[in-house]
Amino acid sequence: MTIFLTTLLLLIPLPLLLLLLRISPTSSTSKSNRIPLPPGSLGIPILGQSLALLRSMRANTAEKWIEDRIRKYGPISKLSLFGRPTVFVYGQAANKVIFGNDGGGALGHQPPQSLKMILGERNMSELSGSDHKRVRKALVSFLKPESLKRYVGKMDAEVRKHIEMHWEGKEKVSVMIKGVWSVPLNLPFTPLNRSLRESARMQSMVKELLLKKKIELEQNGASPHQDLVTYLLSMHHLKDDEEKMMTEEEIVHNVIAIMFAGHDNISVLLTFIIRLLATEPSVYASVLQEQEEIAKGKHAGEPLSWEDLVKMKYTWRVALETLRIVPPIFGGFRKTLKDIEYEGYLIPKGWQIFWVSAMTHMDSSIFPEPSKFDPSRFENQASIPPYCFVSFGGGPRICPGIEFAKYETLVAIHYLVTKFNWKLCADNTFTRDFMPTPNQGLPLQISPRVLS
Repeated sequence: MTIFLTTLLLLIPLPLLLLLLRISPTSSTSKSNRIPLPPGSLGIPILGQSLALLRSMRANTAEKWIEDRIRKYGPISKLSLFGRPTVFVYGQAANKVIFGNDGGGALGHQPPQSLKMILGERNMSELSGSDHKRVRKALVSFLKPESLKRYVGKMDAEVRKHIEMHWEGKEKVSVMIKGVWSVPLNLPFTPLNRSLRESARMQSMVKELLLKKKIELEQNGASPHQDLVTYLLSMHHLKDDEEKMMTEEEIVHNVIAIMFAGHDNISVLLTFIIRLLATEPSVYASVLQEQEEIAKGKHAGEPLSWEDLVKMKYTWRVALETLRIVPPIFGGFRKTLKDIEYEGYLIPKGWQIFWVSAMTHMDSSIFPEPSKFDPSRFENQASIPPYCFVSFGGGPRICPGIEFAKYETLVAIHYLVTKFNWKLCADNTFTRDFMPTPNQGLPLQISPRVLS
């Protein structure tokens, strides 16, 4: 072990090594020098508390691990995660600082280094300032509700195709979906190494698709609105508007990021909704009633429309409550762009700030009886204090795909509850690796349902 660590340290660039060895940055002002660092320990070099956090996530005890830190150190403490000195903060006020200061010059986005390695350095989560605004504007213009209306029929067709292939005519189905939160060491046989190999394969596929779509757009006059790749390529060629242009590298990296978020996040949400509906009969009955009313108004084989999705208010509240209790993203990071004073402590420039969504989601002062599943909490979303429900993030970096996730989830749930009955053939335990994953998968005993 000693030889391994010595060899590893020799391979690390000197500036990073100094950071990992916890040589404290010097503040530019005497005032900052007088402000103490938060309590806590940075742990051993490189690893810090990374392995302890990852172990607790996989054991589904991460919330308890965080609560133990809070009891020991209070609402703000220092530690080291994924190779970087870190400050953990929690609560509504902390969330407001984290989400409300993006673009304000004090904080920048700081995903784990492993995520940057997997998705590519030009994906939106890695960009800041004008680059972030430019790329976000391009993606949001495609993902806004007004644009997504034209894709409801395509979503409907894809969901029905999936159900026909994997659900209909079967008695059992098994539904379920690693390296994102990893110590950023690309060693053979590690989850990060496997993820990087898959990332390289995906980038090659997207580049081939990019070339095909470019030919269709330039030679065949394809509609820019037929899909995301074509849309972004069309903006790439708007030479008269530099603000809208995206490089081909940015298109590749952001398409992969959207594929990752659009597939995994929605898969997790649907997985836990299916589990919930199998164990909460009153919730299931209300969802079924809402969806059957919509189905009765459709002709045989007629796809769902935008107007149908607007009617699915209770079903979406069920989805939001599922996201509150089991958020797909456990937490995230921001990077300090300058020295910050918070709660009487100094967070030095270059450190990262760690936030955890469950700390406000499961706070009884914000959500009474937080362990109880209660979709009525979201009947009036304006009554929920700001920066408390953060499954989609918040502020200038709030997830641009909220509406896409909403419509895809609603379409899927509609066909599942109107076409099938199911019984869960596993327990309710799950792990976080890196997203919530049922320990036994999601085996279901299913039978066809006849519309009443």
